[in-house]
Amino acid sequence: MDGAAFMTNQPAWLYVGDRPWPYATVWTWQQAAVAARRRQPDLPPVVWAGEHEPVYTLGRGSTWDFVKFAPDAPDVTWYRTERGGEVTYHGPGQLVIYPILNLTRYQPDLHWYLRQLEEVVVLALAGWGISGERQPGRTGVWVGDRKIAQMGIKVSRWITMHGLALNVAMDLGSFDRIVPCGLGDWGICQVRDFCPAITVPGARAMLLAALAQQFAWEWVPGPAWSSMLG
Repeated sequence: MDGAAFMTNQPAWLYVGDRPWPYATVWTWQQAAVAARRRQPDLPPVVWAGEHEPVYTLGRGSTWDFVKFAPDAPDVTWYRTERGGEVTYHGPGQLVIYPILNLTRYQPDLHWYLRQLEEVVVLALAGWGISGERQPGRTGVWVGDRKIAQMGIKVSRWITMHGLALNVAMDLGSFDRIVPCGLGDWGICQVRDFCPAITVPGARAMLLAALAQQFAWEWVPGPAWSSMLG
């Protein structure tokens, strides 16, 4: 099933980060948005799109086997989150997209939802002439044998949080302090490797267009940020 199978022109609230945001701030916002949709299941989907200040995040089942820094390292900010997956890095030059939606209005299936997020990235990459691929048994999107986009979600009562991260034009050296997503010998790449002139705003526009296409959304302004935090 793709966006064409859904009712067209569904409104979705969109928030765009105007600078790299602290991870904890956006995480708190996600939790508030999820809680609101538990209380009011008919609220529209809501999406945050932006960049984070440098941070490492571990999934709920992650161990320290894939982490190369000490938990008390003074130069590192890290969080253990409720999403699936292993450790990853977020920072300036990487675009993160957090869709919060009620899957009962689409298809209540976690694997289906992850495949939709992957397809969003594949569609966006195609717009730059990049051939994005899936790897059997793995989550995310690759170009050849290098991973360009990561996925990690949490679903509770069929309401989603967390989402995807696309490496656009960032310092990939920060991934050297971890084994990203437990990938071992797999490498990491970014859009800039193939499109040197890419910018994060340009990537954001392309990815949001692909997301709206896949879910048949129409972007509309949401309530004031402060009201979303309750």
